[in-house]
Amino acid sequence: MKTSQNGLAVIKYFESCRPSAYLDSAGIPTIGWGHTGPDVRLGMTITRDRADELLLADLAEHECIVLSAVTVQLTQGQFDALVSFCFNVGPGRKGKKDGLVTLANGNPSTLLRRVNAGDFDGAKSQFSLWNRSGGVPLRGLIRRRAAECALFIGMNGADAIAMGRSAA
Repeated sequence: MKTSQNGLAVIKYFESCRPSAYLDSAGIPTIGWGHTGPDVRLGMTITRDRADELLLADLAEHECIVLSAVTVQLTQGQFDALVSFCFNVGPGRKGKKDGLVTLANGNPSTLLRRVNAGDFDGAKSQFSLWNRSGGVPLRGLIRRRAAECALFIGMNGADAIAMGRSAA
């Protein structure tokens, strides 16, 4: 599976394109459509075309993460929502950081466990719990999770974005 235009629209809406590197809410150097990594340094700038290239490469990586972690068949909306979520919070790493695939304690996230159990109603309730950065609820994350949940239940991108805008 690949991220659809609906998923891409939600990701772009909540990331927005910033051509100059900045520190995100967690203090991570970020550029373009939410691109992070060792290649990002404060003070650097990129073009919109380069930002789009980085986004597609980043999405391919997160699509692979979702595809390898999920053991059940997903709808396109469910896949898009999980890719957006993973793009934003990351896959996680034992002992380091909570994420979709692995929590800091080494266990899979409840969201992933519920998806893999086919408990999609239970899974959709998990999105809203991931609304914090540094332990503080952020309005932007509350709105993004509402939009991802809307994608997950089958709304199109525009309606999911509207759902996110009205949250919080």
